[in-house]
Amino acid sequence: MLGLAIGDALGYPTEFDEIEHIAAWCPDWRELPLPSPALVTDDTQMTLALARALRTTLADGGPFTAAALEGPARAEFTAWYASPDNNRAPGMTCLASCERLGRPGMRWQQASDVGSKGCGANMRVVPVGLVPDLADSQFSGAAQFQSALTHGHPTALAASDLTAYAVRLLVQGAAPGELTSLLREYATAGRARYDADWLGDLAAYAQDASAGDYTARGWADCLGVLDRLDAALADPRPDQDPCLATGEGWIAEEALATGLLCFLLLPDDPVAAVRRAAYSSGDSDSIACLTGAFAGAHHGAAAWPADWVRRIEHRDELLAFGALWDRT
Repeated sequence: MLGLAIGDALGYPTEFDEIEHIAAWCPDWRELPLPSPALVTDDTQMTLALARALRTTLADGGPFTAAALEGPARAEFTAWYASPDNNRAPGMTCLASCERLGRPGMRWQQASDVGSKGCGANMRVVPVGLVPDLADSQFSGAAQFQSALTHGHPTALAASDLTAYAVRLLVQGAAPGELTSLLREYATAGRARYDADWLGDLAAYAQDASAGDYTARGWADCLGVLDRLDAALADPRPDQDPCLATGEGWIAEEALATGLLCFLLLPDDPVAAVRRAAYSSGDSDSIACLTGAFAGAHHGAAAWPADWVRRIEHRDELLAFGALWDRT
């Protein structure tokens, strides 16, 4: 959680900027400073909204289902939409869908944008990967469901599932070098599975011939971007803009791949990894927040400079969620 927010704050000033413009004020990506104050964007805000919804649902003690999570998630997402602090360049899909989620009587499937696979789907999914003791179906279902509330494109759902799974694997001790093969196995196994218990009739709002075709389309996009990630790792270039290899991160599968690329290029140096991610030409804050989440899942909270931790916005709440879900 700390790594996610730190990456987000590092990338906040560089989002929407080209490498050449960033280099004009910071020539070396390895020296990119954390701003002061270290403010976060909608990425961390919505991550915390989802984390609160998960905490509320799990504290209730009942079965962990879509029906149980829907109310708390809708309440947190609509509260974020109405918050005066929601002024950090939020995504248009998140804004429009969260506004619809606040309309009385509207089914969440109608509020979702089935044509959008923006990275707003998976920039916030990390808490699902941290919650311990979820059954596999609950884990996958919750990761896809939280995406589907706003971003209903099948690739957004699949990329959210994979993002949370990467976090889960790293927390459980998976080695960075085996991560892409494990993600590929997971994607291949899930490509024909549509979980109606969590998604209801969402696929009916898309244009696919069947729910299976809808699901397969999303996993195919993710498997394709994993191919690009493996190619980039086979020819590692940490001094090159990572967006050139795996995409600019505006869409969910590219945010996952480019965030992973930056982490896997520098798996033993989490500070350098988030700096590399933030020093990029694409959706720098979302890429860096995912890189920070992966690095933090692998290294733990002690990975980050104490001064950065002291200055990060929402520090106490981020640490509280980490303590709540700490598997160790």
